[in-house]
Amino acid sequence: MASTIMMSNTTTAVRPQPEVKAQASGRIVGVLLAAGAGRRAGGPKALRVDPDGTSWLLRSIAVLRDGGCEEVIVVLGCQAARAREVLVKSTLVEDLVINVVEAQDWERGMGSSLRSGLLAARSVSGRAVLVHLVDLPDVTAEVVRRLIQHAPPGTASLARATYGGRPGHPVFIGRDHLESIMVGLTGDSGARDYLAQHGAHSVECGDLASGQDHDT
Repeated sequence: MASTIMMSNTTTAVRPQPEVKAQASGRIVGVLLAAGAGRRAGGPKALRVDPDGTSWLLRSIAVLRDGGCEEVIVVLGCQAARAREVLVKSTLVEDLVINVVEAQDWERGMGSSLRSGLLAARSVSGRAVLVHLVDLPDVTAEVVRRLIQHAPPGTASLARATYGGRPGHPVFIGRDHLESIMVGLTGDSGARDYLAQHGAHSVECGDLASGQDHDT
């Protein structure tokens, strides 16, 4: 059965066939932050491509999907309309549920975009949200899979990927923490302080990736 794409001013929902792999420990919702203008990276991050033409946006969505996220919420901002076109024209519409939200205040920084993503994720059933960034080219589905597998069980878990001991992304946020994290999100201030204060479990992934961004 063909997928159906539903468009509105705020969301794009791509609805696949109802066969979804459920995690034994509960459903995981991916949140991809792709709202930035990428002024140091050469243009809007959601529209950037590698020299071989690989879309940063589509690659990052596939990483979340293949790593174990049953739904992916994509947070757009800068040139959101063009980024939506990239999604609609992609083959990902055939086998994945994608919800697109636009962070109206994306120019204020990552904290604002993260808030938009977590607000959307809050309405989706699942035990946790896994937050990823669009500009991490060597973070693969294997990293996402390891983080999900090694995150503490239950809805109160917190975990993040580390690379040689350096905290990075993705970040695993149990549902119980969503409200508290959103309270502290302002401007360019993300969830780093909250994760440190609440003892987020570290999952070393330095053997799989560098975790370095391309915001250069």
